[in-house]
Amino acid sequence: MTQRRKCFSANVYSEVPDGGWGWVVAFSFFLVEALTYGVIKSFGVFFNDIMNSFKETNSRISWIISICVFVLTFTAPLSTILTNRFGHRPVVMAGGLLVSVGMMVASFAQNVVHMYLTIGIISGLGFCLSFLPTVTILSLYFEKRRSLVTAVASTGECFAMFASAPAITALKEKIGWRYSLFFVGVLQLNIIICGSLLRPIIIRSPGTSKEPSAENRKEVQYMLENEKTHTSIDSIDSGVELTTSPKNVPTHASAEPEPKTDIEILVKSNDTKTSEKASLLDFSILKEKSFICYTLFGVFATLGFFAPSLYIIPLSISLGIDQDRSAFTLSAMAVAEIFGRMSAGFVLDRKPIRKIYIELICVILLTISLCAFPFAFEFWGLIICSAFFGFMLGTVAGTHIPLLAEDDVVGIEKMASAAGVYVCAQSISGLAGPPLSGILVDTTKNYASAFYSCTAGMLLAAIFLAFVRPCKVGLCQHPQDEVKPNSRNTKSLQDTPEDFLEMDLGKHENKGNKKNNVV
Repeated sequence: MTQRRKCFSANVYSEVPDGGWGWVVAFSFFLVEALTYGVIKSFGVFFNDIMNSFKETNSRISWIISICVFVLTFTAPLSTILTNRFGHRPVVMAGGLLVSVGMMVASFAQNVVHMYLTIGIISGLGFCLSFLPTVTILSLYFEKRRSLVTAVASTGECFAMFASAPAITALKEKIGWRYSLFFVGVLQLNIIICGSLLRPIIIRSPGTSKEPSAENRKEVQYMLENEKTHTSIDSIDSGVELTTSPKNVPTHASAEPEPKTDIEILVKSNDTKTSEKASLLDFSILKEKSFICYTLFGVFATLGFFAPSLYIIPLSISLGIDQDRSAFTLSAMAVAEIFGRMSAGFVLDRKPIRKIYIELICVILLTISLCAFPFAFEFWGLIICSAFFGFMLGTVAGTHIPLLAEDDVVGIEKMASAAGVYVCAQSISGLAGPPLSGILVDTTKNYASAFYSCTAGMLLAAIFLAFVRPCKVGLCQHPQDEVKPNSRNTKSLQDTPEDFLEMDLGKHENKGNKKNNVV
């Protein structure tokens, strides 16, 4: 019983461990990635089957994944609030249940609207509750190797794409697409097991880990009550009395300076708990111009994240390639994405290096790779384009959320709230991306045109990403905005008398001496 309680309790470290139970969390994130984003990107395997079964157009079928991605990203703030309130573990486990139920019920759908509700809304909400808390807690377990570990763990979706495309294609020929979709939903129940392994982490410095003794607690309580009494009586004074003078403390407490430290610890811990309860989602990050630019980068980049994997198999079939060989284009994209994620994680962990600039180079190359698809022909041409796109997609997709923890964007302290707002903003392009590509396909009768909107979106993403660093260092601000606050602070300090603090403290110290003499 004790061992079980230890396995599910929080991990307490004096500093970020960069390992330990973090490796278990990394493996859990690997499986969650495979069962969430891996399934979304592999959904193109069912595309033609659903379209022929329901006799719908490309754009209407693409709304299934579009609604799913929209709900996944739009509900990100809800995921952040629930995680801050209940913890990472229960939220991920609940998300895994929703993902599985939505996918299994979708296998019995009679029309495309049913799939909008099941896969789009139910599974989409489950995807958000499963993915975002997992990547957030993984960033807390690692610091020095955060980029590399997150990139390697995020290859789960790539392995899922590589294995599921040929496997599901073969399974459909045996049992049909409905039972194959039901089987995928059963596999996604493993997210619940992964969620149970996400033990909370507490970073406690050695100076604050020591609990105050019972005797010190009584002295601290007496001192705090004494402070409140003085403050209420001397309300016309300055209020500096909140810092207790040693002369106001009983003689046996004044001999040891530890109670003062205990006061600071207790007050600090109470303030921390109050602030955590008060703000479950910090919207102050919206005041930072660097974060706004980075969010706009994410909005436009999402246009090119999902549509290529959704339309690559229909594109290859339209070029006369048989369905079995067409599945290998998605597998080639997945294998290349694995190497792209690992390479990006390895490079970004090198020091000294400005990670935001490396990300910008990768986004520019990703834009070029999207331009190549309309000019591809035959099987090997698509394989080369898919591999190039997969590699560059891996460098961006595996690092764009962890980069929020860098000082060039918001920093690790605000990473949880920033991830919620950032992913929520992506819901706009997540909803518009696949249907926009579908409209282009229905209009031009050419699947290659689906990649035009992806290219335009990625180009705009590169422009906004280029402004993140200048906004952070203040190059986009007016010099007058920085001078005014400093001049106000300087003036207020000049107006304050030099002996103000000493006079106020001395007055109350004399009062304490008079009281002791009377006793």
